[in-house]
Amino acid sequence: MDFHILISNLTNPTLLYFALGIIATLVKSDLEIPESTSKFIALYLLFAIGFKGGQELAHGHFSVDIIYALVFGLAIASLIPLYSFFLLKRRMGVSDSGAVAAAYGSVSAVTFVAAASFLETQQVPFGGHMVAVMALMESPAIIVGVTLMMKFDPETKGSNQLGNIIRHSFTNGSVLMVLGSLIIGLIAETKQAEGIKPFTTDIFKGFLAIFLLEMGMVTAKRFSAFKKYGWFAPFFAVVVPLINGCIVAAVSGLFIHGAGDRFIFAILAASASYIAVPAAMRLAAPKADPGLYIPMALGITFPFNITAGMPLYHFIIQNC
Repeated sequence: MDFHILISNLTNPTLLYFALGIIATLVKSDLEIPESTSKFIALYLLFAIGFKGGQELAHGHFSVDIIYALVFGLAIASLIPLYSFFLLKRRMGVSDSGAVAAAYGSVSAVTFVAAASFLETQQVPFGGHMVAVMALMESPAIIVGVTLMMKFDPETKGSNQLGNIIRHSFTNGSVLMVLGSLIIGLIAETKQAEGIKPFTTDIFKGFLAIFLLEMGMVTAKRFSAFKKYGWFAPFFAVVVPLINGCIVAAVSGLFIHGAGDRFIFAILAASASYIAVPAAMRLAAPKADPGLYIPMALGITFPFNITAGMPLYHFIIQNC
């Protein structure tokens, strides 16, 4: 691995603000990001990445490669929760297994944003259609997780709500914002779109840094409540995403052209949802413990991916 890339990633200001958020919580600082501000920044990040992706699509050409990317993304998002569920069920209950499997089969929009920032630093382009792929990968894992819970735990309340869960997974605010922004960016007239370019590009990294500061504080708070689950949960939260990311980074070259697109696929396969899935699991799996699957995704997998994971997947893609 190129350790210069690792050091560069670890000294990235956005990541350092994430570390500052953790430190602020550990020292019991009164530093706080208002909830309304945090929600606004999250929506802004999804808006910006979606709009830029739509603009990239508008300036490109629809091709068979885009179809391959969409199919590949849906396959990844369906297979990962399937095998994860049966690994988890050996140590956890059905509801917890289904919720964790759904989280790790689904994707993290914030990790996607961090990956896009990493590629920009490395001057590696990626296709605008990858924004659509990311948005579409949110839902299949939720559907697979709920279906498995229904099969192995008939008493799960979600057994009568599959239609609602599917609808909710597509109308979830984060998915709707990024898909809507993608479509708007796609159909917007080029000269008119230039008018908001400073808002979608120039201030992007500053908002990302503030958002990751808040994510660091949330991570530290959630992680303390997570210790009671023993070694298996943190082990799974590192090893399984690592395996997923490495395998996708290595084999994606058989289906996907472009190092940037392959890197995005690897980081999406390695990421875990802590926004869309928890919202869906409130309906589908009320017995599942959010104190388990949210800290796993946000407290362990997310920091691992943005520190060690991204340089590793980049290295594998460069050498495969």
